[in-house]
Amino acid sequence: MATIETALTRLLGIQHPILLAPMGSAAGGKLASAVTHAGGLGMIGSGYASEAAIRKELAEAGNARVGIGFILWALDRNPSALDLALDAKPAAVMLSFGDPSPYTARIKAAGCKIVCQVQTLEQARQAASVGADVIIAQGRDAGGHSGMTRGTIGLVPAVVDAVGSIPVVAAGGIADGRGLAAALSLGAAGVSMGTRFTATRESMWDQAMKQKAVASGGDQTAQTRVFDIVRAAPWPAIYPGRALRNDFFDQWHGREEALERQQKDAEADYLAGPADDFARRVVWAGESVDLVRDIPSAREVIERIVDEAASVLQRGATLVRTG
Repeated sequence: MATIETALTRLLGIQHPILLAPMGSAAGGKLASAVTHAGGLGMIGSGYASEAAIRKELAEAGNARVGIGFILWALDRNPSALDLALDAKPAAVMLSFGDPSPYTARIKAAGCKIVCQVQTLEQARQAASVGADVIIAQGRDAGGHSGMTRGTIGLVPAVVDAVGSIPVVAAGGIADGRGLAAALSLGAAGVSMGTRFTATRESMWDQAMKQKAVASGGDQTAQTRVFDIVRAAPWPAIYPGRALRNDFFDQWHGREEALERQQKDAEADYLAGPADDFARRVVWAGESVDLVRDIPSAREVIERIVDEAASVLQRGATLVRTG
């Protein structure tokens, strides 16, 4: 199997420049452990800074060297969750969707690497100024929550240029080796992937949801707030979630204020149906869901991606000089 060494692999002590996005619905301890044992770095999702979730998923991860991800606006509401995470001595703490500055000194003092996910150039510069060891540049192509402004392919090189020697990781729209090769060509030191890992054997998603992802395409995805509103998930409006469009989306997207007024009744109706009623229930998916065609192990995913990326990079293009 090929090996691609970058500033990210050297910094984090991993074999392959691939991070698991810490998705609360999918990235539990079992998946994080599998990604780590396959040579990447598994990241556990903490939910909404839930101490119970952190304990449970760390136990599931066993002795695997994993990281823990936090949604910053949720951590602001329960900062003690960070103490619990740091007590476990994770390989890294990932901070997303808010101001990381209140927490970076504590994380550094604990001897832990800081990974900051950003959606704009301004956020990238702020993360660099407060001591981020790794910066993830996440485009609006990503599944689940992201910013609305920048696409991955334009954001990544801009962040690389802005943050100097800090390794930059690309996120959003990446699900195969071509995406990894492209990210490296843009100056990134690795990739963070979510959608591809949701449809793996170790993911916390149930089989029906995994099969729905396999059967879907990127043209079916859209950014929206309606699934947060109906579930009373207090996400800031600047971070909509990319999901598969369905009947519920068609009914309420563009009518968010009306949905907010009817939230309690709408939530009861939303939850009344079966969990696999994907005409109504949310399936978070990025634009790269076209490339999710099966449900392998996390190890198989990583091995395929690294081998394909190495092949793409070696094959490259032919430089022809004229004149």
